[in-house]
Order: sequence, then structure tokens, then C-alpha cells
Amino acid sequence: MSGQWSKEAARQWDEFAADWHKRSEQMWEKGSRSTILPFLQRHVSAEQGPILDAGCGDGYASCKLAEYGYQVQGVDIAGEMIRLAQSRQTAFPENVRFQTADISKLPFADGTFAAVMSINVVEFAPAPLQALLELHRVLAPGGILILGILGPTAGPRAHSYRRLYEENTIQNTMMPWEAKQLAAENGFVLLAEEPVYKEGITPDIAGHLSVELREAVSFLTLFALQKQ
Repeated sequence: MSGQWSKEAARQWDEFAADWHKRSEQMWEKGSRSTILPFLQRHVSAEQGPILDAGCGDGYASCKLAEYGYQVQGVDIAGEMIRLAQSRQTAFPENVRFQTADISKLPFADGTFAAVMSINVVEFAPAPLQALLELHRVLAPGGILILGILGPTAGPRAHSYRRLYEENTIQNTMMPWEAKQLAAENGFVLLAEEPVYKEGITPDIAGHLSVELREAVSFLTLFALQKQ
């Protein structure tokens, strides 16, 4: 099942790569992903060591981190995403590398990375726990995982809809609270949590909500998790 899932995920993301490439700069600079790199920088410095961008897409964020002085290895299951990422790589040839890989079976030794960034990827793995354990394996002791999980209001959750017709999909319906609990039960300690809200949820509104309600109205929730 996992092999079939991974092949289908690679196929679908290959087809989606061109559209993603058109929108990636806007997403990372001004859109739903604009707070992710500042969140990472608050928890991981360039001096701590190399970073794995697990599910790097077209490499926009990897190259931004390279520009900031980080050493970055980007991986993605979709070969077309990696081709697009490598076209960006020429600007920072010493700081960033890209290769095709499945986050559930990474081609790196134990403890290779000081930090891992994985945004909206674990829930697209056939077995989220296996993916999370693999990210744990490649982290050095005390290393930091910056994990992004889609919130209930996120449009990309539509990838899982066809499961209601008992059809195979490429997305699990994991909620942010489930990812946080799964991490806590499997070798991580929560350092920080930061929701990214759907348009319409202002800071004034969010400030009156509990952690659970903030997750419930999120487009995305970011977690900084430390390997134990």
C-alpha cells in the first residue's frame, strides 16, 4: 500500500509542480507561508548545523535559507519539483543541494541534521508515524523539527475527500492536535506553537481563543519540536 501511495503522490505532485512554482514566491513572501521562515529562525541559527527541508517543493524556502547563510539539503518525492528546485540552486551552489527522496525512507545517516523543516508533508505520507520517526532519526540529539500541519480550514484538505467514497487518496486527515500528541509520544518535546490563520481571523479575535480553538480555525499550525 505504501509503495502505491508514494507513486501516486509523486505523480500528482509532478502534475501540480508548474502551478506550485508560479505561486511559491507569493506564498513564502506574503501569503500563508510568510511566517514560517521567521519562526524557524527564532529556534534554529545557521551556526547550529545543516538543515533538511523535507518536502521542499520547488526549493523556494531552501534557497531563502541558503541566502540567510544556512546549509540546506532539500528533498521531495516529486522529480519535477526537484528539477524546478535545482534550477534555483545556481544562485547558492555552496549552501543548498536537492535530491528526490521519500520522507518515510530518507537516504541520510542517523543524526545528520541540526534541524529539519517539514511543512504540510507528514500528513501526505502513507504512515505519518513512520515519517515522523524518520525525521527524528536523521536529527542530531537535541535537534529541532519545525513541523507544519494543515488546519481544519485549509483548502488542501480536499485531497482527502475521496476517501469518503472508499477511494485511495494521498492525504491523511491528521489534525494539528494529533500531530502534537504523536510527536510528544514519540521522542519530541514541544518548544513552541504558532497558528497561521485563515483570512478573517484577526489577532484580536485569536487573542481571546484557547489553544485548541486557535488550532481549530487555523489554516496551518507550526510546531517547534526538540528531539529527546
